[in-house]
Amino acid sequence: MLKKKEVEVLSVTVDCTVTSRFAHTVMTSVALNKANVSQEIFFKVELPKTAFITNFSMEIEGQVYVGEVKEKEKAKKQYEKAVSSGQTAGLVKASGRKMESFSVSVNIAAKSNVTFILTYEELLQRKLGQYEILTRVQPKSLVQDFKIMTNIYEPQGIAFLDAHATFLTNDLLPLVDKTVTDKKAHISFSPTVEQQRKCPGCDGTLIDGDFVIKYDVNRGERFGDIQIVNGYFVHFFAPPDLPRVPKNIVFVTDNSGSMSGRKLQQSKDALVHILSDLHEEDYFAVIKFDHIVLPWRDSLSKATKENVEEGKTFVRKHHPVGGTCLVDLRITVLTENRLPERSVDMVILLTDGMPVSGEFKIQENVQSAIGGKMSLFSLGFGNDVDYSFLDVMSKQNKGIARRIFEASDAALQLQGFYDEIANPLLSEVELRYPDNAVDSLTKNHFNHLFNGSEIVVAGRLTDNDLDNFLVEVLGQGEDYKAEGQASTLDQEVPYPNEEYIFGDFTERLWAYLTIQQLLDKSKSGDPAEKVNATAKALEMSLQYNFVTPLTSMVVTKPETEETGPLIADKLTEGGELIDLQINISCGTAVSSKIPSFAVDGDPHFIIELPEKNDALCFNINDKPGTIFTLIKDTKSGVVVNGQTIGDKKIPPDGKINTYFWRFGITHKTLRVKLEVSTSDINVFQDSKWMTMYWSNSISLKGTNMDLHVTKDRSLTVTLKDSVKFVILLHKVWAKHPYHQDYLGFYTVDSHLLSPAVHGLLGQFYHGVEYEVSELRPGEVPEKPDATMYVKGHELNVTRGWQRDFRQDIKNGENVPCWFVHSNGTGLIDGDASDYVVSSLL
Repeated sequence: MLKKKEVEVLSVTVDCTVTSRFAHTVMTSVALNKANVSQEIFFKVELPKTAFITNFSMEIEGQVYVGEVKEKEKAKKQYEKAVSSGQTAGLVKASGRKMESFSVSVNIAAKSNVTFILTYEELLQRKLGQYEILTRVQPKSLVQDFKIMTNIYEPQGIAFLDAHATFLTNDLLPLVDKTVTDKKAHISFSPTVEQQRKCPGCDGTLIDGDFVIKYDVNRGERFGDIQIVNGYFVHFFAPPDLPRVPKNIVFVTDNSGSMSGRKLQQSKDALVHILSDLHEEDYFAVIKFDHIVLPWRDSLSKATKENVEEGKTFVRKHHPVGGTCLVDLRITVLTENRLPERSVDMVILLTDGMPVSGEFKIQENVQSAIGGKMSLFSLGFGNDVDYSFLDVMSKQNKGIARRIFEASDAALQLQGFYDEIANPLLSEVELRYPDNAVDSLTKNHFNHLFNGSEIVVAGRLTDNDLDNFLVEVLGQGEDYKAEGQASTLDQEVPYPNEEYIFGDFTERLWAYLTIQQLLDKSKSGDPAEKVNATAKALEMSLQYNFVTPLTSMVVTKPETEETGPLIADKLTEGGELIDLQINISCGTAVSSKIPSFAVDGDPHFIIELPEKNDALCFNINDKPGTIFTLIKDTKSGVVVNGQTIGDKKIPPDGKINTYFWRFGITHKTLRVKLEVSTSDINVFQDSKWMTMYWSNSISLKGTNMDLHVTKDRSLTVTLKDSVKFVILLHKVWAKHPYHQDYLGFYTVDSHLLSPAVHGLLGQFYHGVEYEVSELRPGEVPEKPDATMYVKGHELNVTRGWQRDFRQDIKNGENVPCWFVHSNGTGLIDGDASDYVVSSLL
């Protein structure tokens, strides 16, 4: 295995230019292969989820290979052709709360270097009175030339600016250079190699974390600030010193069994704190729900000190009861007693689960109940929430959705979101422009303006006579009305011709906003609107070279007649060295399915490793009736065993398939047992046995274990303060000549299990280190082989995919993975026979 020290990172440069809140960032990295043989060099960075990649290029041996944005389906065909030739893929995937991870590798000749250049753009969003530029830097090694440079130009003037980093020590802090004048700011950070070292003489680097710049601009005119460049305008509206508008707010909280434990306590803590922040002129209500709806009071209550304390008492007394059922949730407490007259109505929904009944019916019911009179803000808590469902439902009702990550700071996340919407200033805000002067206008009607936020509208000018460019802003709350004239001074004159400006930024800002809004409409509009919005968003993504959920970027290295180390490990008969496809998940980064450790099918094990943006898979083949240990944690007492079943008879091809048909789950500490088969579910809890059947949807709440059965589909098992599983039922036609019903097993939350956890699945819960190189054609064209170095073994692996059936029980969703042959030999500890046991429980 090649040692990492044989790759030297010569330089890392992050160059960000911000002009009127629109940020253009270029990340450049130069790496040298110091080895005497060719090898893979990896480029991995993280970028904000709100950004669009606009370019990726590589320079190898003096030749530059530039990416091209293509329609996703067309790019996919080119990508599949490349993969079948044994070439490399680069991916963009979700990585944490704010970032996406971009990674690619390329084979580089001995003693040669490669330059990677990634460019992305985003409109900075104002939250809580400031803009944030977040740059994540993780070079993993000392860098000869390391630079972060940011230039900001704001025509309105910079009100304040702060720069810090999570990795800054007392020695590094003076290296952050800030120069701020009236309208410009220059920030740089460039430590030497010695200053990067963790300790004198060691190779470890201090540079590992987030470099964050926060700033705001001056506010002047009541109608906002308009900037015009090259025939496009952008209008920023966030007037200073507006009084807050009283709000009528209903907190609707999920109190089902799945919320028990830390999640419920965190939601209580956050809601108690939020109630304390209510202003006395506000009115509020609290509703809890599970399989029933239980309001605190039948109507809104004024946020007096006494009422707030009583509301807190109700919140603290919440106890989880049953399963989540949103279909019967009716929000009616706001429809009467709406006080005061000039106020804003809103509902905040907090849930961690999926709807029991049909999504469309629930959305229809909620929309009917709200009737366009209120705004719905949905907070999806944890890993299992159906976020896309909440997102659409919120947008249908003048609100937004936000994911709350299941972590120790969940209460702070809840509080942070509330802080953003706690102080409404205006509602039904409309920004008007002369009809004969503009076209291609972005959204110009907004349901709310909250304190610390900002409204942005952009458009294209059809009349260059700015004397006729009259702007009018209307809003409710204080009967707001403001008018203003766009001055000729707004056109181009204030913009300096230097490093603070990039290209036609107003046009690109307009395009960015338009595409974002079209993508929203493609998810929540009527069928015709969805089709039209999708088509227009695709057209503009291609025109402006944005990588969006509808497009992909492909970098193709053309055929070459060169021979030698540069192409030795990669080149196939086709002569193409590398194809790169960049995929961004539709919707938000959080819209991807939840990473898990699973076994399904005959039987296929899938180990998803989100920190590597990858997955491993292997099969275990043994005689029917064998019982395997999947999970065993001696410290916590959790044990999961599974028993296989074979086909009814030998198929014509002579191969007998085996599947899992029974699982035994034991938690010795909690004294619970669970035996799940394809026919029924037997539960031992609170010192007694009971039986449930797949033919009914049912929720069971116990002291130490919650169960939720979705009829003929799935069982969700939540063990108190330890782990969460989903078991899927695959029903086969009863008269099928060979196959039988079987089960799939998915671990969706294992972070509380101890480091000692083991088993065929359990041994991977805390990660596995491996490297893959020497990609080459396999037996099947679309499944290349490679060499994997893992646990001291050198294995031949194959790139393929397995199916995850959680979202689509019939067809499943393909999960790309590296397949380890021979019953996982070399990947799993020991031999498959080491995991065979005699008893299910």
